[in-house]
Amino acid sequence: MDLKNDIVVQTWEELQSALFQNSWDERINRFRSPFIYRGLWNKDYDLKTSLIRLGGAYEKLEHHLLRNFRKYAHENASPGNSIWNWLAVAQHHGLPTRLLDWTYSPYVALHFATADFMNYDQDAAIWCVNYVKSNEFIPEPLRKAIKKEGSNVFTPEVLEPVCSSLQELEALQEDPYVLFLEPPSLDTRIVHQFALFSMMSTPTAVLSDWLSDHPELFFRIIIPSRLKWEVRDKLDQVNITERVLFPGLAGLSQWLRRHYTTT
Repeated sequence: MDLKNDIVVQTWEELQSALFQNSWDERINRFRSPFIYRGLWNKDYDLKTSLIRLGGAYEKLEHHLLRNFRKYAHENASPGNSIWNWLAVAQHHGLPTRLLDWTYSPYVALHFATADFMNYDQDAAIWCVNYVKSNEFIPEPLRKAIKKEGSNVFTPEVLEPVCSSLQELEALQEDPYVLFLEPPSLDTRIVHQFALFSMMSTPTAVLSDWLSDHPELFFRIIIPSRLKWEVRDKLDQVNITERVLFPGLAGLSQWLRRHYTTT
């Protein structure tokens, strides 16, 4: 997958410049980027959700997946009655959903683009999306709600009064749209990864296709395979590692395995 607004970097310095471009906010005289990031170890991957990747009549399965998740998870989860909290919990624990994981941190995205050292022969990509400007394309009731909140992203508490179900979300507007949802702090992993989710208004809509129709909202940074080890080692030096991003013994083991791997 090659896109017109791809930026192919050749050095670590060029990568830094690309990651932090357009981050100056003249309104407040601060560096506050309007972009969020998603790192993929293969530049040819699109932004299909785990729900879509189920295949078959996946759009008909979404309701059943969530219904059964809620039914059987009550003993180990307490997100209340909001479908948006339940959706976030389900995504966090690996259920196929229409959500995609994003981060406010370009370095966390770089981690996910370079974490799989078994695939360092493939060029990686960082998707960079202007989540602030994307709100221009959401339905008016949602724009009013988020403006009243004084925020650029939704939380379950902000979204719930406007629409309380996936069906209502789709009914707000005929054309597909995307919104960005901050999950509750379910555990330290979400906090450390500076995480949020994208959510399309329909289960069949693919965010990368939608973005192709709105090129002003995004760009991609392509990281050549030969640059991956340098990026990985420098991320380790600034403590962006599995040990930090996945607190616990599993993350520690992943970090140590990679740390002691020879190229």
